[in-house]
Amino acid sequence: MTFRASALPLIAMIAALGACAQEGELVVDQGVGVTSVLTSCPAVGIPNYTGDVTTFRAEGNRAAANLDVSASMTNLRSTCDDTTDKVYSEATFNVLARRTDVRGARTVTLPYFVTVLQGGSAVVTKRVGEVTLTFADGQERAQASAKAGSFVDRAAASLPEDIRERITRRRRAGDPEAALDPLANPEVRAAIARTRFEMLVGFQLTEEQLAYNATR
Repeated sequence: MTFRASALPLIAMIAALGACAQEGELVVDQGVGVTSVLTSCPAVGIPNYTGDVTTFRAEGNRAAANLDVSASMTNLRSTCDDTTDKVYSEATFNVLARRTDVRGARTVTLPYFVTVLQGGSAVVTKRVGEVTLTFADGQERAQASAKAGSFVDRAAASLPEDIRERITRRRRAGDPEAALDPLANPEVRAAIARTRFEMLVGFQLTEEQLAYNATR
């Protein structure tokens, strides 16, 4: 699945999101072991350069005088229900838009995507929705609200028991593994990475729009 052909690799690179505070962090337990505080709920965010969109009246002309409509995503909030085998997350957000020509009433529809990434790069699902803004005659600005949801398999977002045991095993002074950090083990790091899911929301941009956002 792609974001309009070559757009996905760029978005994947700029979309890396850290886990929420106190979730996914390591807590040292009195210096003799570690406890991994994990959550099956995905981190939610807007990838860089995808939270804004700008359209122009004439194609190929990126001059300020040719600007038509500009819009931004804001007030992103999320909820998560992790009580079932399918963890459901929902994100709500506002879209604030401004147009340069205020003559006449006008309706503008902007597409947006919601995608779930596993391990920071693997696209699990992707869907495209639309948000519609209505400008009254003489009105320069408009606002609309939208939402997006996704499911994550709880089993995929949970550490295997053998990996969890290796992380949380209590170690005593003098044990051969006492001085070894289990999180330094490549197998453990890879297992943790596979449980990391992200739900990303942004405008569904053309390659030209994405390049414009990245260079303006």
